[in-house]
Amino acid sequence: MLVAANLAAAPAVNIEQRIDALLKRMTIEEKLGQMSQSTSLATPLSDEIKQQIRQGRWGSFLNTGNAADRMEAQRIALQESRLGIPLIFGRDVIHGYRIVVPIPLGESASWDADLISRAAREAALAATADGIQWTFAPMIDIARDPRWGRIAESLGEDPHVASVLGAAMVRGFQGESLDRADSLAACAKHYAGYGAAEGGRDYNSAWIPEILLRDVYLRPFRAARDTGVATFMTAFNTLNAVPATGNGFLLRDILRNEWKFDGMVVSDYDAIAELTAHGYTSDARDAARKALLAGVDMEMVSTAYFDWVKSLLQAQLVTMKDVDGAVRNILRLKFRLGLFDGRPAAAKPSDAQALDTAGRLATESVVLLKNSNGLLPLKKTIGKLAVIGPLADSRTDQMGTWSMDGDAREVRTPLAALREMLGSDRVLYAPALKSAIDASTAEFPRALRLAHESDAVVLFLGEAATMSGEARSRAFLNLPGAQEELVERLASAGKPMIAVIMAGRPLAFHRSAEKLDAILYAWHPGTMGGPAIAHLLFGDSAPSGKLTVTFPRSVGQVPIYYAHLSTGRPPGANDLGVPMGTRENPQDYTSRYIDLDFTPEYPFGYGLSYTTFEYSATRVSAPALTSAGSVTISAQVADTGHRDADEVVQLYVSGPVGGSVARPVRELKGFKRVHLKAGQRQMVEFSIRRADLAYYNSRMEFSAEPGNYRAWIAPDSARGTSVEFTVGN
Repeated sequence: MLVAANLAAAPAVNIEQRIDALLKRMTIEEKLGQMSQSTSLATPLSDEIKQQIRQGRWGSFLNTGNAADRMEAQRIALQESRLGIPLIFGRDVIHGYRIVVPIPLGESASWDADLISRAAREAALAATADGIQWTFAPMIDIARDPRWGRIAESLGEDPHVASVLGAAMVRGFQGESLDRADSLAACAKHYAGYGAAEGGRDYNSAWIPEILLRDVYLRPFRAARDTGVATFMTAFNTLNAVPATGNGFLLRDILRNEWKFDGMVVSDYDAIAELTAHGYTSDARDAARKALLAGVDMEMVSTAYFDWVKSLLQAQLVTMKDVDGAVRNILRLKFRLGLFDGRPAAAKPSDAQALDTAGRLATESVVLLKNSNGLLPLKKTIGKLAVIGPLADSRTDQMGTWSMDGDAREVRTPLAALREMLGSDRVLYAPALKSAIDASTAEFPRALRLAHESDAVVLFLGEAATMSGEARSRAFLNLPGAQEELVERLASAGKPMIAVIMAGRPLAFHRSAEKLDAILYAWHPGTMGGPAIAHLLFGDSAPSGKLTVTFPRSVGQVPIYYAHLSTGRPPGANDLGVPMGTRENPQDYTSRYIDLDFTPEYPFGYGLSYTTFEYSATRVSAPALTSAGSVTISAQVADTGHRDADEVVQLYVSGPVGGSVARPVRELKGFKRVHLKAGQRQMVEFSIRRADLAYYNSRMEFSAEPGNYRAWIAPDSARGTSVEFTVGN
């Protein structure tokens, strides 16, 4: 066990007193070192970096070094530095560690908070065994623009889903207590508004009115704070013309003063230096000043704090109180993690549980979008199955974005799983394309020949892992390369054709979908994606995933999301084409397109099953909700098919009518995964209190205004029967 040389013998006094004692002894250089994070922990440790650690030059390292390097660096910090202040090692443990689960957008499609929390716990066990104590997850930016590459790392478009599932990730990462050896400090990112980048272009500006900011974009962050998240990370973007990394309104007024957050705030990578590129600061010195005064405690990678804060103190442009406040937050985190008291690396876990969790989550995240004439599941007595597409056997693409520690050797691809299930002689494989972006059709004839020789075709479509994630914005959402032409060619074989789409975002593939008999949307499903897909194709499992993001018909509809406002001229169901009226007589002048249906291709919450579910009319237990009481919203859900399955039952609310601000046409307020046996009926109930209906009104007060409300219990955001109730004064 590593023990701090100068502090191990200190009595077990209050953490704040220990911090006070340290701050009195620290030089300004040691304080600025604590406020600095580096990627320079190379393998093996250089003499230069060892000396810097002894001098207290760095408070943290990220995404660098191996377990042995981290152990040695920590030994030097604890035993050879003047004050024995430990380092904290961070890493992007986003959706698994060596064993990778689906990308977060895929995880969210499971709507299974317990399973998502378990996946985060498994990742924490593996990462902490390698000497990592801090992850830069969960990313809880609300994402309503699929052009934005980082939508893959998000939990979708809805603040309730992101709040519930983001909190589940925090609990999983951090475990029972931060000071346990297997606790991985979580980081709520990116605070805030990053998902609203203009044009879906990464790092771009975000303009969000305060009501929308508080009602939608900040809600998951507040939920993470209430769950006890250890750290926050600032966003790259400007928010209403002020960069988030220099935004005192976000960091001091809301996070510290309103929410009383006492954890640590870290900038994103180089984000303090980038304040100058934003045009917000004149140089690195000015950037250090504005970031520190705004409330950023630790600087990631860039060195403006270490280079310039000392001169800012001398010029009285910042105070030692500002510096000590930042250092206090950093030291508090290190004390809470038990690093001062020689926290050891956790024991290495068995991979068996992590593989099981990854397989279950991959299965639950797949969304069945289409199943004409009940084609799926296929029968295992099938003669020949043609498997087409490079993504059927691409281990790296299957892991998806942000899987830097994923072990490709552990990945089990769909092709391998199908061959194991049916035998290699019955599974005919043709990549047809060299990669997901290949535009060549040279290999199409062989794929078409195999399709003719088979009883059914499973076509793997979608994006390479490198097409989504940070700095991977797309102007078009079509299937890349020659994939759409491949669908056209294979359709000519006349065989039943199933598409399995692996992607990091919603894609627009309407023309191809028309030629497909069934579609499974598998996202990038991770290590165990292959067996999960094979079992779904052949009915060993039933699909239960539901979309947490709206799928557009065309990129021209973006941004598109279910919780929109009505407008003064809402469109009708069949509004399409040039309006019949004139400006003087505006018949058919509604909020729609003249060349495309305004509705989504697949709505938020959508997902089919291998059985059918029937919902009764929504009911409410009382006509009015009192200030101190609650009402129960309920509906009976029946499995009317011939097999057992899970259904994600969703509660939506709208209203009030006549409030101080217009409200969305629907808002998700609750969801439950229920397991029903064939023929079984179950009453599903949700309790609604007045606080559950609260929002920010025109006076920026958070409350539920009186008026008439409607509620739906439904299988998705576009269906269900409603019931009305009132909320009094």
